[in-house]
Amino acid sequence: MKKMVVNTLAYIALLAMAFSLASAPDPSPLQDFCVPVNDTNSGVFVDGKFCKDPKWLATPNDFSFSGLRLPENTSNQLGSMVTVADVAEIPGLNTLGVSLAQVDYAPYGLNPPHTHPRASEILTVLEGTLYVGFVTSNPDNRLISKVLYKGDLFVFPQGLVHFQLNVGTTNAVAIASLGSQNPGVITIARAVFGSKPAISADVLTKAFQLDKDVVANLQSKFWTDNHTY
Repeated sequence: MKKMVVNTLAYIALLAMAFSLASAPDPSPLQDFCVPVNDTNSGVFVDGKFCKDPKWLATPNDFSFSGLRLPENTSNQLGSMVTVADVAEIPGLNTLGVSLAQVDYAPYGLNPPHTHPRASEILTVLEGTLYVGFVTSNPDNRLISKVLYKGDLFVFPQGLVHFQLNVGTTNAVAIASLGSQNPGVITIARAVFGSKPAISADVLTKAFQLDKDVVANLQSKFWTDNHTY
């Protein structure tokens, strides 16, 4: 009987650990913060990383970012631009499990279908009118979409393909809050047609039921496109 109780408790503990790990893409921090440092002689080893000594070396600049003060240039083919504030821009985000991005849209500008492999997202509309949505996984592939106005929020679950389109005649701005210090982004069209080296045309013609000339044309567009998102 005692052995059965111990086994049951061990099983519950393992389940708890599994659910805990599954609920958060980033590991939980074991200290207030961990600003990463390259010089291992001037830092302390905490939570798997060399960090600045929080008592003496961390500064306000490690926790701030000024890149959202001005609207970004949206004069590109998509009519949108994303300004990312993740751990690469704000070292103090390391181990904190959050990041942010600002999206600027020209009239009818599009933030194209993409995914964040390591984070869910909450989008807040600051200005303008956006048509947004995401597609559920196979086999349903259900589109869940809505038109948002200033002050509205929308959630994009982790890993699902989603998009935003400015359906207004004026510029729009939105803030995306993401549940990872480094959420990653995979822009679907760019990943498929702009991969380097290119995916075989035999694969793409069969997958998308397109002629090889159409595939070649799409690949040429994404290989020469200078849009950075």
